[in-house]
Amino acid sequence: MERIRQGRTVDRSKLPRRDVLRSGGLLLAALGATPLLSGCGSTTGADGAGNVLRVSQPGDPKTLDPQKQGDMVSMNVLINIFDTLTTRGRDNELHARLALSWTATDPLTWRFELRPGVTFHNGEVCDAHAVAFSIKRLLDPATKSPIVELRYVKDVTVVDRLTVDIRTSVHDPILPDKLSLFGGVVVPPRYLSEVGDAGFAQHPVGTGPFTFVSWQRDHQLRMRAHAGHWQGRPSVDGLVFSPAPNPSSSLAALQSGGVDLVAGLTPDAAQQLDGYPGVTLDGFTGVRTSYISLNTLEKGPLQDRRVRQALNHSVDVPLLIKAVLGGKATETPALVPRGAFGFDPSVKAFPRSVKTARALLAEAGYPHGFSTTLTASNIDSNVAEALSGLLARAGVRARVNLLDPGTYAASLTSDNRGALGPMYLAASTVWTMDGQSVMQSNVRSDRRQSRWHSKEADRLIDIEELSPEPAERKKAFSDLQRLLREEAPFVFLYQLDNIYARNDRPHWKPGSAGVLAMESAEVSR
Repeated sequence: MERIRQGRTVDRSKLPRRDVLRSGGLLLAALGATPLLSGCGSTTGADGAGNVLRVSQPGDPKTLDPQKQGDMVSMNVLINIFDTLTTRGRDNELHARLALSWTATDPLTWRFELRPGVTFHNGEVCDAHAVAFSIKRLLDPATKSPIVELRYVKDVTVVDRLTVDIRTSVHDPILPDKLSLFGGVVVPPRYLSEVGDAGFAQHPVGTGPFTFVSWQRDHQLRMRAHAGHWQGRPSVDGLVFSPAPNPSSSLAALQSGGVDLVAGLTPDAAQQLDGYPGVTLDGFTGVRTSYISLNTLEKGPLQDRRVRQALNHSVDVPLLIKAVLGGKATETPALVPRGAFGFDPSVKAFPRSVKTARALLAEAGYPHGFSTTLTASNIDSNVAEALSGLLARAGVRARVNLLDPGTYAASLTSDNRGALGPMYLAASTVWTMDGQSVMQSNVRSDRRQSRWHSKEADRLIDIEELSPEPAERKKAFSDLQRLLREEAPFVFLYQLDNIYARNDRPHWKPGSAGVLAMESAEVSR
């Protein structure tokens, strides 16, 4: 029995037992799952659209109210229904969207000139009043928004019909970047007043390239191309999002025609899909940055810098990328990913040496190592187990504690900095393409996820977050990365590629952040 892998024939009898069992299990699971997708394989949607693109990702949106969510799975759907003030292009540069231009008129004021003639899907005008309403709603405590990027915004003022001033408590040099996704969504004031928050979440109305049609939670969310979009009608007639929580369901959906494009694949999941007929894997350099957070605030080995350095020496990141991630990642020396503003190529990764790690541990008083725990979401179980194995070579016995994604996320965002134990595996999507995104919650002493206190780090964070001069910000980022490299409050890992599986219908390319903005997508009929 044979199967095709990247254009070559593979003799199944010569595959390692693990691969045979895995592929066989997937095939059985796929065959068992296919009937669940009956009726989804047609290219004609329930809304009458005949040219439909079907996309799956690991989960469903948490809500369809764009200001009451803060996760990429939700935003990947909502970015197609709503527009933002600015946008990050596929060239990773910042471009105009609802705002045509932006200028810092003084250190505490950003002025945005808006695009004329834009209306919401219900015909309501999108103007400066709508922009001011949207930002004020986001910041209103009653909204209970988890979006934190606009924390420096103090007030929003309508200058005229197409001009709005956003005032901040301190200078925010990347405010326009923050308005390219979560913080920049514009919602319709009149419609919200008519239907209320609950009604808005049930039937969202935006200015985006697609209009909402229906949502069956845990099954599919349907949209229709918006003929009146200011940028023109999308090429596809309809867009359907569905959850595919594991490789088996992804494979079944792709092979049955129920899905055209699978996004959000982990390298392990991608490996399980590799080689099946009708499935093509695409990889693009991404900026989602993984690291291990170390709790230096509680008494124990991790308070010693030498121990933290030893952990970094012992984790062979290039080997991890090759053996576990299938080569679909790039090493990050000090938290900031390549491609983001502030990355300093002169800061080098730790040399990988078990001998050096053991020497540092002995010097710190742990000649026989020590025992600890490494917490992770069960989505990252393979990486966590591999990390535990690499640490063990230096004598650090890290028991892996796996949590379901919901429990993990709740603990990560809680006020208890020790909720996930002494070491936890985490990742940050640097969607602003600025190093501030990965630093903002993890480093400065007063931030929620900071587990290392340094007055010098706090000073550098203030410069990179608040200075109006790009050169000053860049130097602060460089100094900060050197400090992080020396003090090692994290185990620095890698930035993941964005990996997609598809059939031969879709034609689409993402930016580095991997946002599923599908207005530029086309499908072969």
